[in-house]
Amino acid sequence: MNYDSAGLSEFYASPVGQVARRVIQRRLREVWPDTDGTRLLGYGFAIPYMRSLAADAEVAAALVPEQLGAVAWPADSCLSVVAQEDALPFPDAMFDRVLVIHGLESAESLRPLLRQLWRVLAPSGKLLLVAPNRTSLWAQVESSPFAHGRPFNRAQLADLLRDTLYAPERWESALLMPPLQSRRLLGRGVSWEKIGRRIWPALAGVHIVEATKSMYALTPPIPAKQEQRLFASARG
Repeated sequence: MNYDSAGLSEFYASPVGQVARRVIQRRLREVWPDTDGTRLLGYGFAIPYMRSLAADAEVAAALVPEQLGAVAWPADSCLSVVAQEDALPFPDAMFDRVLVIHGLESAESLRPLLRQLWRVLAPSGKLLLVAPNRTSLWAQVESSPFAHGRPFNRAQLADLLRDTLYAPERWESALLMPPLQSRRLLGRGVSWEKIGRRIWPALAGVHIVEATKSMYALTPPIPAKQEQRLFASARG
């Protein structure tokens, strides 16, 4: 399957996709239990998750990068838009919260994308990022949308966020069940999650990280030897 917007829609309409959405949605709601009155942007292919998160938002929009292709949402009034990832068509500081799912792994250039999301986030706004876990079965099975594009480990995500002026604050994970097709076993999705958290937590299908927009770049510490040379030059 080609995991563009059409392929992702097909996945989320399938039994395994419906269970995956419910499992991830539950974790997202634990991080963001209340979106009342917020200005919310979903980036990537966030539409299956926006239906719940956007219900109480003051403003909600879904942006699909052009490499995935257009998709209408919701059916009665279109709040979705297609755009280039390095030129988001929104004013600065427009959104309080940004959810990114199926957006990072397919990005053509990660840092320009994250800086664009930083630009449209309000000061101290929150970014909620869902990204494939490099060590999971979901990143290895061809029938999984999380096996397409680039997967990440936690250290890579943390470095990427800090490099683009975000402060990672909360880490979660989801999809501890194997990417099964059996309807009988899929019905135990919640049980799989509970068991997996105890037995194989490092094999979760996705990382979920909440980060806050930082207004200032952190200056890295100067190594001791370099610091001594600098002071010596100053005295000279």
